[in-house]
Amino acid sequence: MSAPTGWKVLLSPPEMSEVERNTLLAAFDSGWIAPAGPDLDAFERELCAFTGAAAAVGLGSGTAALHLALLAVGVGAGDEVLMSDLTFAASAFAAAYVGATTVFIDCDPQTWQMDPDVLAAELARRAAADRLPAAVVAVDLYGSVCDGTRIAAICAEYGVPLVEDAAEALGASRDGVAAGRFGAVGVWSFNGNKILTTGGGGALVADDADLVARARHRATQARRPVPWYEHDEIGFNYRMGNLNAAVGRGQLATLPARIAQRAAVRQAYERALAGIDGVAFQHVPHGCAPNFWLTTVELDEPAFGASVHGVLEALRAEGIEARHGFQPMHLQPVFAGAAVVTADGTSVAARHFRRALSLPSSGRLSSDDVQWICATILAARG
Repeated sequence: MSAPTGWKVLLSPPEMSEVERNTLLAAFDSGWIAPAGPDLDAFERELCAFTGAAAAVGLGSGTAALHLALLAVGVGAGDEVLMSDLTFAASAFAAAYVGATTVFIDCDPQTWQMDPDVLAAELARRAAADRLPAAVVAVDLYGSVCDGTRIAAICAEYGVPLVEDAAEALGASRDGVAAGRFGAVGVWSFNGNKILTTGGGGALVADDADLVARARHRATQARRPVPWYEHDEIGFNYRMGNLNAAVGRGQLATLPARIAQRAAVRQAYERALAGIDGVAFQHVPHGCAPNFWLTTVELDEPAFGASVHGVLEALRAEGIEARHGFQPMHLQPVFAGAAVVTADGTSVAARHFRRALSLPSSGRLSSDDVQWICATILAARG
């Protein structure tokens, strides 16, 4: 498996086929280059058909989708948002864009998703103090899915809107519900390293068609449908281009096959590292069907015999791209001093960061590739 930029194996490279090439060339030849067009309209319809959402809007990034999602549920300046501590920074950046303060909720020690017990206790405490947040943002991590059924029920009990940040989880599901479909609004990312990429992009989905229409209006610079430039609110240049959507249509058509391939890669890692002390994979709960975007493990250094840093150095020396798991938001310099809520005063998310290693996860990895990667990992032990 070849890779650009000097790496022999990349972490999660785009996986393209003749299907995507054909949809892109057809869009190019149609003359619909920018800004929108029939492929964007079709991609939005196909996303709805694939996930069961009533309405969708294609956007320029997952971050744009998060920003619009918070606006859509009414989050504004001075509000508080409860959010998964273990996530990529875009989740928290979106809250900052609307002037809200973020309070981070710790993760479950096995699934690494938002801990529903911690969320429930915090909402009960806030309800008693008449300080409920404006929204909860639950993140689907590494291509698996949070306990959306329970989290949505907890939020509904207190009348707090739920936004599901499913940026990494398109094609995954839990309890028979597609990732991105548990909250009032869901978002996905189609960045270059995601399991479905449009080269760069994202989408917002909801069952409330009016909410999606409002998001689409804001994403198109809030321009009114008159024959001159007229705007009725502050808008954003957030819409996805037609050529990007054409690639997305091809990617969506081939997504189930790629999920199956990445599942096989995860299984190959499990076989290769079975019985090794100090190695733990992300737990897949009953009823959860991840898309296996990133196979991530925790390495308990005393039991395993090497640190994550040492293993990363060994992999990089072989030309194998891997990375640390996500650093919790409360440890990010930009959010220094932010509140974080845990079960017992100890941050599970911080422990995860110290131990977590995301491994190359492309569905095009062969069994020999996985064996080589795992041999390199094991050779790093003292």
